[in-house]
Amino acid sequence: MKLLELLKGIEYSVVQGRMDTKIQKPVYDSRKVEKGDLFVCITGFQTDGHKYVKNAVDAGAVAILCEKQIQIEDDIVVIQTKNTREALALLSANFYDHPSNKMNVIGVTGTNGKTTTTYLIKSVLDKIGHKVGIVGTIENRIGNKVLHTERTTPESLELEALFQQMYQEGVKDVVMEVSSHSLDLHRVDAIQYNISIFTNLTQDHLDYHKTMENYKMAKSLLFQRCDASVINIDDAAGHFMKEKAKGRVITFGIDTKADLQAKNIEISADGAKFTLKYQQKKYDITLHTPGRFSIYNALGAIGACVLMNIAMEDIVAGLENVQGVSGRFQTIKNKKGYNAIVDYAHTPDGLENILNTAREFVKGRIITVFGCGGDRDRTKRPIMGEIAGKLSDYCIITSDNPRTENPALILEDVEEGVKKTNCAYTKMVDRREAICHGVEYAKEGDVIVIAGKGHENYQIFADKTIHFDDVEEVRKAFGGDVL
Repeated sequence: MKLLELLKGIEYSVVQGRMDTKIQKPVYDSRKVEKGDLFVCITGFQTDGHKYVKNAVDAGAVAILCEKQIQIEDDIVVIQTKNTREALALLSANFYDHPSNKMNVIGVTGTNGKTTTTYLIKSVLDKIGHKVGIVGTIENRIGNKVLHTERTTPESLELEALFQQMYQEGVKDVVMEVSSHSLDLHRVDAIQYNISIFTNLTQDHLDYHKTMENYKMAKSLLFQRCDASVINIDDAAGHFMKEKAKGRVITFGIDTKADLQAKNIEISADGAKFTLKYQQKKYDITLHTPGRFSIYNALGAIGACVLMNIAMEDIVAGLENVQGVSGRFQTIKNKKGYNAIVDYAHTPDGLENILNTAREFVKGRIITVFGCGGDRDRTKRPIMGEIAGKLSDYCIITSDNPRTENPALILEDVEEGVKKTNCAYTKMVDRREAICHGVEYAKEGDVIVIAGKGHENYQIFADKTIHFDDVEEVRKAFGGDVL
């Protein structure tokens, strides 16, 4: 592809060189540059791509797209633009011929519930015979084929490549989690969304966004660029998202009057049942995961399916086919009569939801094993500690992903919140030891809630990343008593 075609729709100035130069592919990582490539200088959190222009040229780059002034050989094309992240999104779409325009793309954003909502929609689409692509926290998926993923929303270049692969493999619908980072950092700028879903907004990612207002504004970007939206109107930010949305809007809720309303709610250890009211009709829905949050996730999924004109009978059947999602209220049972629940809850609201749900059916005590990640928003640590203390009978504060922080100091931040309650607690830096202690402490009728990591099968430290899976560790701790 010629450079001129690749940069179509992007504002830029030509510093030097010819725009009819042929480009093999765009690259933003200088270590991956090959002969004939365009190197895009991205300013990241850890480093600045402008520092690696010479490396890229030495590796064979024939053109450079930059924000800052650079000095390089005369035979290399140099293009300057205001924001290379914005430019990368559009030129990536140009390079892969805008694959999102050829499929039905559903974006799900919010603090909690994104993953489960995507899998509920996938189950309905599977029911009617559609081949579905998934882009999300747990995995990327094409039909039944699982692909590796490292973050909720990939960088725009990888995302466009993934979309092209999905289209080539016959995917009709793509359901993707859309993070606030990806919206703010322009990773999804060139994606054509047909439907967007807002789950909820609670404190998270303030290490990056700094304020809840910034976080809310970043989330709202999805609804400003989408053809139709499904909004949780019970959430405090729901009306804001509705105001920002263009095109058709379907609202959902439990407590507030909405287009999709859940009534007659029944929650047990095995799941949740409710009556859906929509357009003067009623439908009985059965879910295999408990909690009000499960009902909200289902309502969001139903709204998207309604916008796709899927028959309500197929929607109901598709929802009932979902037995659960990895690391999302995943129950591991024990012969001795106490169970463990592994969940990804890593925000104050997420932890509160999980513990309130467990409280609805637990016959004995709630034992909570949890921590907070390092190099992330410190302000939520004591908040989560206080929530755990209020809603648990015993807390075991432990490590999550400490990253570059001292794990013991993170535990102390969490401890400040637990101390405000009357809950008994202990601190154990080693997460494996903490899980084992929770199992040893439990007795018949108790529930051990292990929160924070969910589906993750690794633990990140300052100098290494190790294999660590909460579900595996619980099963080991249960030993021969696991069911």
